[in-house]
Amino acid sequence: MSKKIEQQVEEMLYPILQEKNFECVDVEFVKEGPNWYLRIFIDKEGGITIDDCEWVSRSLEKELDKTDPIIQPYILEVSSPGLDRPLKKEEDFKRYQGELVDVKLYKAVNKQKEFQGKLIGLQDDQIVIEDEKGEICSFPRDQVSIVRLAVIW
Repeated sequence: MSKKIEQQVEEMLYPILQEKNFECVDVEFVKEGPNWYLRIFIDKEGGITIDDCEWVSRSLEKELDKTDPIIQPYILEVSSPGLDRPLKKEEDFKRYQGELVDVKLYKAVNKQKEFQGKLIGLQDDQIVIEDEKGEICSFPRDQVSIVRLAVIW
């Protein structure tokens, strides 16, 4: 059910974001404890501001009130994806080729669930990175819980 809602919200969001040339990074509809959250992650060239988030939130609330696709009470959150932006869409893997990424797996491979390396790309539904030793590592997309841009301090 939550995937269907996420898809409906993303469709509603598209014309809103297009108006300001914003990008939809991700939509999540999740239950945490007793509360449901509708989380919208947006971005634009130069980064997202609090005013941008507020504008998207107000615009989306109007659309959600019109169609009312979500039965249960929920909390709407609109934010930037942050420095450790998740890579989910095919375009993300193209845009961030060559960048350092963190890859987390659902199940360990050689007793390891977390990997870091330079993103080679998405090839035949495999996430491919080059680790610090120069070795190429490939992970089936359905076995990867998340890929994020690495933040180096």
